[in-house]
Amino acid sequence: MLLLEVISGERLPKPERGKMRVHKINNVNKALDFIASKGVKLVSIGAEEIVDGNAKMTLGMIWTIILRFAIQDISVEETSAKEGLLLWCQRKTAPYKNVNVQNFHISWKDGLAFNALIHRHRPELIEYDKLRKDDPVTNLNNAFEVAEKYLDIPKMLDAEDIVGTLRPDEKAIMTYVSCFYHAFSGAQKAETAANRICKVLAVNQENEHLMEDYEKLASDLLEWIKRTIPWLEDRSPQKTIQEMQQKLEDFRDYRRVHKPPKVQEKCQLEINFNTLQTKLRLSNRPAFMPSEGRMVSDINTGWQHLEQAEKGYEEWLLNEIRRLERLDHLAEKFRQKASIHEAWTEGKEAMLKQKDYEAATLSDIKALIRKHEAFESDLAAHQDRVEQIAAIAQELNELDYYDSPSVNARCQKICDQWDVLGSLTHSRREALEKTEKQLETIDELHLEYAKRAAPFNNWMESAMEDLQDMFIVHTIEEIEGLIAAHDQFKSTLPDADKEREAILGIQREAQRIADFNSIKLAGNNPYTSVTPQIINSKWERVQQLVPKRDHALQDEQSKQQSNEHLRRQFASQANIVGPWIQTKMEEIGRISIELHGTLEAQLAQLKQYEQSIVDYKPNIDLLEQQHQLIQEALIFDNKHTNYTMEHIRVGWEQLLTTIARTINEVENQILTRDAKGISQEQMQEFRASFNHFDKDHGGALGPEEFKACLISLGYDVENDRQGDAEFNRIMSVVDPNNSGIVTFQAFIDFMSRETTDTDTADQVIASFKVLAGDKNYITAEELRRELPPEQAEYCIARMAPYQGPDAVPGALDYKSFSTALYGESDL
Repeated sequence: MLLLEVISGERLPKPERGKMRVHKINNVNKALDFIASKGVKLVSIGAEEIVDGNAKMTLGMIWTIILRFAIQDISVEETSAKEGLLLWCQRKTAPYKNVNVQNFHISWKDGLAFNALIHRHRPELIEYDKLRKDDPVTNLNNAFEVAEKYLDIPKMLDAEDIVGTLRPDEKAIMTYVSCFYHAFSGAQKAETAANRICKVLAVNQENEHLMEDYEKLASDLLEWIKRTIPWLEDRSPQKTIQEMQQKLEDFRDYRRVHKPPKVQEKCQLEINFNTLQTKLRLSNRPAFMPSEGRMVSDINTGWQHLEQAEKGYEEWLLNEIRRLERLDHLAEKFRQKASIHEAWTEGKEAMLKQKDYEAATLSDIKALIRKHEAFESDLAAHQDRVEQIAAIAQELNELDYYDSPSVNARCQKICDQWDVLGSLTHSRREALEKTEKQLETIDELHLEYAKRAAPFNNWMESAMEDLQDMFIVHTIEEIEGLIAAHDQFKSTLPDADKEREAILGIQREAQRIADFNSIKLAGNNPYTSVTPQIINSKWERVQQLVPKRDHALQDEQSKQQSNEHLRRQFASQANIVGPWIQTKMEEIGRISIELHGTLEAQLAQLKQYEQSIVDYKPNIDLLEQQHQLIQEALIFDNKHTNYTMEHIRVGWEQLLTTIARTINEVENQILTRDAKGISQEQMQEFRASFNHFDKDHGGALGPEEFKACLISLGYDVENDRQGDAEFNRIMSVVDPNNSGIVTFQAFIDFMSRETTDTDTADQVIASFKVLAGDKNYITAEELRRELPPEQAEYCIARMAPYQGPDAVPGALDYKSFSTALYGESDL
């Protein structure tokens, strides 16, 4: 009856002896009605059983009362009373060794769990490190006595009963443990506050790590760009084609080996920067501003300078190779013509200085005159060669040929010698003409021979020179032109042979007349040094050079045919790859707008699409191999395609970057949805509304399109004063830079802020105030007691000393620290 009075709070009348049982039943019924009024369901428990002393029923009722009034109100993270109490015990005892609370019976037998609960909240009451797991009775009695003495928790359990029982009574231990929960419930607020601070600090630490990673990656990439640009801007010319081709090979290695990883790093840097900014916005933190000179715009500017230098460097290399090739050809042509001219002038100066006419007969003098006229004709014929030699030397000088000094010296020597020959020729003519009156006869046939032999000889020399002349062509049409010219030359050989026979016939006729008339000819033809033997020798030489020229032209024709095959092979592949890249770029633009389903499904679809693009890489590699063969063959143009390897490379890099950015945008949307608690249906509704008004599918809305979108979502931004003010406020949020467009990411950020709640500086200050016991400051000891070690030390290192009038030694200012976390002040 006493228990029932305690429960009901009423004084029950004492029954008389005769009416004892009836009154007892009435008293018990009153208590049971009171219990029922509190929402406690008593199944199969009546007043008669309790009055009659049914122990089982009575104990069941008592447990129900305890469960209702001592345990039922316990709730941890929306769990049931029993599960919540067990979760509370597990969290509180987690840091203690040899304690593993999994239930309310055998987990408590060694007494360490009870002592851990007390030590966690009142460490000064228990010397936990001195407790032993193999002495459960001592442990249990120590916990029961301390709880009774200092915590006002009655000793409900017996240590010997718990140790001596295989499985202690679960309800009894639950009841006793619930007393600890209620005794320490005040500490629960501090734990909640500590959890909030831990969450905020964890986000802040993660963001700081991301900022450090960005700074390092940006610094390394900018340093690489800074080292590479001077190398690409170096335009120091080399002396030989081999040295320039080595430079070209080094440039190919740079494009194939060194640059592609840096392209990936640049793309990853932009992705990391966008992800970091998204996380900062989601956690209500100020935007990240990299160090001076390490902005994404700075990196893009440096990258543009790099690509400009790269493009100019490749063009310079190819132009230098063409220039050196042209120089080598001209230098060889100069040496050949100079050698032929020097061979011709050999002995001419000594011949012109002879005074053989002083003791000669009249006929000899006349012969010398004719010979000199022939020489003058020959000299005039060589004037063109001398001018050609001078013109080639001048061109070599203008093209900055490395061996120009020796060329100039040789050319000057030839020109000086030519002037001397001209002067000597003039002097000899005057001397011969002075004695010409003494000469009468001349061998007309020899004269005619000399006049016809000299041009023919010169023609043969020119023909030999042309047949040995080097040629350089770049197309099949050019070599076919040379072959046609050579065929035309060969068609003139029969007429030339007739002319040779006619000249030799003149010589034979002169000899026949001399023999017939018994005339003794004095040696060779006095009018020319071109003998029949020379003519025949040179003619045989021409006959030998013609087939050699045929072979050289045929070899070059085969080479140009091979080059043409390389051009067509590259063009065939490029005309497939180029449109494919362009098509994929257009598909990405459509996919980013037309994707449906969950964000995870969209992300999976985009990554699958990205993999299909990566799988196409062997086609790019094949094109690179074909391009290398073209460059090795020194092929500089290709009329079969408008695509260059540079176009393909740039398109491929843009394609990879665009799909990576599209995937990153969906990942940021997932971060926004998860962080803000936006449902999948809301995200789809936002996407559908945005796409409906994005008429040009450009991924951004103009002001009027954005206003229409807001009106469709229920915002009052009609064309009146109040609506315009509200719309201008929203535009200042989604377009702070006044660019005139609203991106989908800015739209999602705005809608997430409108529909969800986030941590604020005031909430963090309130949490710190709970930990500090309502004080305006907090101490390092309190931070170390309530927070994990790493985050406690993080706060201690960054909190400024508290300067208020109630400050104590070691007091820390948690208010300025909290506002700094959200960018409202300087940390």
